[in-house]
Amino acid sequence: MRCPFCQSDDSQVKDSRPADDNAAIRRRRSCAGCGGRFTTFERIQLRDMSVVKSDGKVQPFNRDKIIRSMRVALQKRPVTQDTIEKAVNGIVRQLESAGEQEFPASHIGELVMSALINLDMVGYIRFVSVYKDFRDPEDFNDFLQEVQDLQAKNVTKNTPSKKKKKS
Repeated sequence: MRCPFCQSDDSQVKDSRPADDNAAIRRRRSCAGCGGRFTTFERIQLRDMSVVKSDGKVQPFNRDKIIRSMRVALQKRPVTQDTIEKAVNGIVRQLESAGEQEFPASHIGELVMSALINLDMVGYIRFVSVYKDFRDPEDFNDFLQEVQDLQAKNVTKNTPSKKKKKS
């Protein structure tokens, strides 16, 4: 592994331990050239995945982009970094298990929205407002009405029905 400080290729692993709910290995390294210490993460990658953008361009899949966008949406919300990592691991597993190599960006966006709606409603609304490019307050009003309708359905669906007693 190349040292980020002096660019030497000679580094030694000093410590290894599982990270991200056993989805990665965290390695603490030391550079033999400059003595600098740094951390690397090793993850299982089943296949090279690509993202097809709306303009047709193809980019390599980057899980860090999903993490960054979820962090922004969940900024100052009661959701831990570990919870975000687990959600992203779930999204990546879904993509890998699909057996495809290329995914439309819209599909990945839908998976992120699905994860966020289960983590934090405010974070979900923040993400959607950027993802769907809201331009004026009416866009928010329409979307918030959809969210309220969805919440009302879930409350009704999860509330036990009362059966009438026969007299």
